Amino acid sequence: MAKAVSHPLFARIYPRINAFAEAHGSIEHRREMLAGAHGRVVEIGAGTGANFTHYPPEVEQVVAVEPEPRLRALAEQAATEAAVPVEVWAGRAEELPLDDDSFDVAVYSLVLCTIADVPGALTEAKRVLKPGGELRFYEHVRSERPRFFRMQRLLNPLWGLLGGGCRLTCDTERAIQEAGFTVTEIRRFDFLINGRANPASPSIIGTARLST
Repeated sequence: MAKAVSHPLFARIYPRINAFAEAHGSIEHRREMLAGAHGRVVEIGAGTGANFTHYPPEVEQVVAVEPEPRLRALAEQAATEAAVPVEVWAGRAEELPLDDDSFDVAVYSLVLCTIADVPGALTEAKRVLKPGGELRFYEHVRSERPRFFRMQRLLNPLWGLLGGGCRLTCDTERAIQEAGFTVTEIRRFDFLINGRANPASPSIIGTARLST
């Protein structure tokens, strides 16, 4: 979960959070998100590089953009063990240091919840994607259950302070659609830990396509 601004304390503890999530099923979620990806891929907010070993062989290259220095260093280490060629770059989701129309796929993985300017970030993804390019996403989102959503909204301020700016109430599917993408596949589910829900449990995995 990479940050749009620097959160040094959260960057220190995030690798432990990610390891815990992977032990409870997030590895399978990452593989599901990336299945069928191909060509040149930009991963926006690469965090520790947890996706790198899960890219399929049809991917020619991954350019991973990460703003947080500590997480970026971990991503650079992970790139040496990646399943495909990976370059790790410094940069922000709202100002990608990349050329127009240069990627086949853009990936957001547990990062849109931390970006203050989500429309701006998605506009940048559109800019760097080729016509007809794909957006792959795996995010936790606002609950569709009114009672659970009220709890998320109540906890949101404290959660953001502890979670490096993470927001529980993001309507990510709507944001993707409003940015001009067409959602072609989506799966909604609760990411349960030991059979129990938590405020970040409501999740989505999907694919959206940029109009040609």
